[in-house]
Amino acid sequence: MSSKPHIAILGAGPTGLEAALAAHEHGYPFTLYEAAPAVSDYVRAWGHVRLFSPWSLDVSPRARAVLETAGHRLPAVDSGECPTGAELCDRVYDALAELPPVAENLRLGVKVRAVSRERLLKSDEIGTGRRTGRPFRLLLADGAGHEWTEAARVVLDTTGTYGQPNATGDGGIPAPGEGSLGSLVERRIPDVLGHPEGWADRTTLIVGNGHSAQTALVDLARLAERHPRTRVVWALRDPEPSWPVDPDDPLPGRSGLVARARDLAHGGSPVVETLTGVVVDRFERKNGGVEVSLRAAGGTANGVEVDRILSLTGFVGDHMLYRQLQVHECYATSGPMKLAAALLGESSSDCLAQTSHGADTLVNPEPGFFILGSKSYGRNTTFLLRLGWEQVDEVFRLLG
Repeated sequence: MSSKPHIAILGAGPTGLEAALAAHEHGYPFTLYEAAPAVSDYVRAWGHVRLFSPWSLDVSPRARAVLETAGHRLPAVDSGECPTGAELCDRVYDALAELPPVAENLRLGVKVRAVSRERLLKSDEIGTGRRTGRPFRLLLADGAGHEWTEAARVVLDTTGTYGQPNATGDGGIPAPGEGSLGSLVERRIPDVLGHPEGWADRTTLIVGNGHSAQTALVDLARLAERHPRTRVVWALRDPEPSWPVDPDDPLPGRSGLVARARDLAHGGSPVVETLTGVVVDRFERKNGGVEVSLRAAGGTANGVEVDRILSLTGFVGDHMLYRQLQVHECYATSGPMKLAAALLGESSSDCLAQTSHGADTLVNPEPGFFILGSKSYGRNTTFLLRLGWEQVDEVFRLLG
């Protein structure tokens, strides 16, 4: 029996799988919990989207070595090819999940509902260091609703953000009527070219300004070439949005997307109407579609009728998961405080310029509890997969 502490890894996404490989490599007993029926489910939700980044930035050296040892072949590190989400699932995530060291410790369809310390509340033993003497208590549930608890000495929260989309309304809260929209609102990039039903010859409102919104805008404009009655209304909170294009961008797919979206926003297609400086005030179902009230800064209301809503306003992690733990969070980004402070001091907002800020920024007042991966960045959008791998190595150096 191992004398090393048992590790609970929450979430079997890219960072969680990396943590599982590292735990096995360093001889730690671990359990990898994944709420979805398969490790790749969340990624497959956007499997049709091609990444800006090449394979070298999407697969860790550790994962590549393990897969190639098992007989799997991946594109060369220097190939420059950029995978789609589906290709990552097929060739990396599903393959890793089937390897014995991972498969034997993987619990699919098991959701971690909450984490606490045995016999301790959040307010107990503040600053004494004695909380580490109690194991973590994990409340678990399966798809049938059965609940039970298990224990661990170390918890790595790699649950990410993709399951918690932000609301659409002004100020980041749901707009009146938003909760009743049902299937009329989509919060992930849809495959409108591969599955045009429900989008072709319809009017879609896009809310959001990031790369996800830009991707959906470009795809819908392409769909209109085949289905000319397709229309797009793009609602932007910024009254004077800018989309700077770096001609020397090392990720040409990114600069190409931004340039095309900017062109569409500035009248590059008759099917796209861009409304700037507006926020969503209210939704109301009408004639099988949705009447949307958009409010400008001066209070002027502008109503549009659409068939579907694409709310691509970003994601944030589930912070209720550890509400009984002593986790110090940034009030602005919702990320762990030390890492959030380091990120706020960054001189560049480009994800490629990001570097790890060291193991100290991953430590919080709750001993043995670490938030890793995209969730650790909170509302900061500069996270890169490589940073998750580096965080995993830093934690295991701390544990060692």
